[in-house]
Amino acid sequence: LARADRTQLLTFKPNNTFSVGFGVYLFEIGAELALAVPLDQLSRSIYGDSETRDLNLNVMGKMFGIDAFYQRYAGFYISEKDRLPPAGSPFPQRSDLVSRNYGITGNYVFNHNRFSFSAFYNYAERQLQSKGSFLLSANLSTFRVSGDSSIITGAQELEFGPEASFTKLRYTTFSLAPGYTYSIIFRNFFLNGALSAGPAHHWVRYQLKTGELINDITIHSFVTARIGIGYNGDRIFGGIGFVTRSSVVKIADAEFSNSNGSFKILMGYRFREKGFLTRRAWDLLPFHL
Repeated sequence: LARADRTQLLTFKPNNTFSVGFGVYLFEIGAELALAVPLDQLSRSIYGDSETRDLNLNVMGKMFGIDAFYQRYAGFYISEKDRLPPAGSPFPQRSDLVSRNYGITGNYVFNHNRFSFSAFYNYAERQLQSKGSFLLSANLSTFRVSGDSSIITGAQELEFGPEASFTKLRYTTFSLAPGYTYSIIFRNFFLNGALSAGPAHHWVRYQLKTGELINDITIHSFVTARIGIGYNGDRIFGGIGFVTRSSVVKIADAEFSNSNGSFKILMGYRFREKGFLTRRAWDLLPFHL
């Protein structure tokens, strides 16, 4: 949460540094599930306790890629600009705050005959030469956050305005974001980067601490970026990657932004496709992705 002039900034963060999960890719459909790893007691005493769940489901074709996601975070600590607590002291904590973020993102790859997005997204294919492609990303998602009381205190209300003292917030976002991706290939090793940015249309609904419900429509921005490096061999593959997704909505004189970033380390093995394993999930569809 920030003032439009960025003079005040409140950051709500969940207390989870690491997550462990697993994924499968079968019939050209990928699924991933990640759960937070419990932290030590010292970290909990300073940053509080959080519960996180991340679920992803993706379908990749040569031209299109579809990614559905669901995220639930419960328990946050607050970092306030220029007002950090003394060393060793706990941060302000909001164990009552719960957020949910779910939606679907689609990508169209223009240079699909020479560039494979799935080769670096879920290792479904292998790209042998350095190539790039323009992208068109579409996003439809809903973000919700709620608490037992206003997300800001009385002193903060003077800085952000009474319209920011809400107990519940929900906004649905639709965006179209052009972008570009490029991969450098050296033997079986790769370095890939992708960036998409564009305008976003938000349908906003929030409830003030007085109980008043407010509906609004705003236009702002949506940005998604990815960078990854790894190895994609005939059987063994793996790598590390960073993905971030961010959207911003305007509430009176304040801006509420939702940013989600993940740093992933992945290792996998590719089995030989035989029999029914060669089938594709969308072979039964009247069209092909």
